[in-house]
Amino acid sequence: MLATNQKPTSSATVVITTKNRIDDLRKAVASALAQTANPEIIVMDDASSDGTAEVMRREFPQVPVHRTEVSWGYIAQRNRAARLASAPIIFSMDDDAVFSTPNVIKQTLREFNDPRIGAVAIPFVDVNTNPAIRQKAPEPIGTYAAYSFIGTAHALRRDLFLALLGYREILVHQGEEEDYCIRMLNEGYITKCGNSDPIHHFESPRRSWERMDFYGARNKILYAWHNIPASALATQVSGRTLKALTFSLEPRRMWTRFRGLCSGFTLVARGAAAREPVSRSVYRLSQELKRRGAIPLEEILSRLTESTEFRGRRVPVSAV
Repeated sequence: MLATNQKPTSSATVVITTKNRIDDLRKAVASALAQTANPEIIVMDDASSDGTAEVMRREFPQVPVHRTEVSWGYIAQRNRAARLASAPIIFSMDDDAVFSTPNVIKQTLREFNDPRIGAVAIPFVDVNTNPAIRQKAPEPIGTYAAYSFIGTAHALRRDLFLALLGYREILVHQGEEEDYCIRMLNEGYITKCGNSDPIHHFESPRRSWERMDFYGARNKILYAWHNIPASALATQVSGRTLKALTFSLEPRRMWTRFRGLCSGFTLVARGAAAREPVSRSVYRLSQELKRRGAIPLEEILSRLTESTEFRGRRVPVSAV
């Protein structure tokens, strides 16, 4: 950890996870420092070998860097960052993304205007591939619930995140967002579609597509085992297996995804993956959110109350 005197004066902590992308990281950090909300900023360095920590110390001495000597993976690093953060709302972004304007955090903080909102899916653009703004609410007025959020563009309540024990670290890479969102929904909290200025995501060419194929397939099985009620489990596992295998017909990618599926089934067979299914009503609601994309909160409010009563407890959330 690098020494810092940084003291946040807002309700936001920005967490940026990184590994060997110092040029991208510079831009991400600069855009966070430019935010009018004056957030706390934490960089989680997942065992970079390109001198990331040294460059950050020299160029951004006001920003703490927490580096591990061995790679933990981004999921574990984000869990660790949540424990280190001091603000009630955590903004998480990848190192190859930037805030498009200085107002994104300030605008998003206003989105937490209902105690049922556990996370906000911040609008974003994949600049290198598609000009469309994703995750934006259908209308600027009202609260719309979403199925999940994208890792590079979201904000969440820290106390709720910690109460739910954060992301499942067994997932290692990919799929942690939808897994967290359905567990959050099971406690009566929604992911809200945002209305802020977008985050710009410049997908880095330094990505391991083999790693993404492997864990993408593996974690489809783990998601089903962790969360889906018994009445729908067999159907969903079959469908997810077929979808993973046919995602790409390129032989090498099919083989990688097949290995990922085998890994997922092996973890289940060994008892390494906890079986914690959500209620059937929450699962049906989650599927409806996935199908429709966004649903007004008032339309599903009674169903959230039902799911909370089913669980018999409620995770306390403090005001922002």
